[in-house]
Amino acid sequence: MNNRYDIAIVGSGVAGLSAALNAKIRNKSFIIFGSREMSTKLVKAPSVNNYLGFPGKSGEELRDEFANHLESMGIEITEEKINNIYPMGEYYALMANDKMYEATSLILATGVNFGKPFAGEMDFLGRGVGYCATCDAPLYRDKTVTIISYNKHDEAEANYVSDLASKVYYVPMYKDPVELKPSIEIIKDIPLEIKGENKVNRLVMKNNEIETDGLFILRDSISPGQLVPGLNIADNHVEVDRLMRTNLPGCFAAGDVVGAPYQYIKAAGEGNVASLSAVSYLDSLNRKS
Repeated sequence: MNNRYDIAIVGSGVAGLSAALNAKIRNKSFIIFGSREMSTKLVKAPSVNNYLGFPGKSGEELRDEFANHLESMGIEITEEKINNIYPMGEYYALMANDKMYEATSLILATGVNFGKPFAGEMDFLGRGVGYCATCDAPLYRDKTVTIISYNKHDEAEANYVSDLASKVYYVPMYKDPVELKPSIEIIKDIPLEIKGENKVNRLVMKNNEIETDGLFILRDSISPGQLVPGLNIADNHVEVDRLMRTNLPGCFAAGDVVGAPYQYIKAAGEGNVASLSAVSYLDSLNRKS
């Protein structure tokens, strides 16, 4: 499998899908990471009245229209969660669990679903706090691990970790029924603060406190500032210019992640611009070579 692309698009909401369409039209090799559901936020919208040409459609109906458009263009979404992105000079390295992808340019369209960090989270990042259980689980062989999860599909990661760790606590932040191996202890509580000294040693919750050697926080997406080292963030959003360029060469951003208004039609336009800017960036590199 070829893991090197002209453009990598992270996020399958409206901005990411729009960027993928334009990358396809401009005949660039690209990959789009996200969910085939596309956008949880979109699917839950009861009615969208300001998307030109689709009056009164529900979010689910719009999603189906988008899916038909992607299918007609032969575009598939890669269901991998990107945990880290490293600028490597001439390209970006994208880490998805045990896989690595490379792309000459990057479009961030991750939305704003990453949530506010817990107290102590950033203090202990890399010192017991991580965002990819399957990546780092071997570091916690025969140790105690706690997993805070925001999505049912992350239960597979918890089951994997339980094969290595001596004890796994699982804190579900969603309402679906939890189905895990019997050895995993489920704790239905609200995490408040991560504490420790040199490394994490406990998680404080509203009604409980547990000792733990490691803590994995599995959100639907990771905040861009944590995802891409060196990325300029302003007011909790990625800083871009009118061409959707970030401060990093070859890196662009679009949609809710760059700020309000949080509108689908605005996200679609920005995804278009980001993709065209990425194409221009790639063409400029080809002219220099």
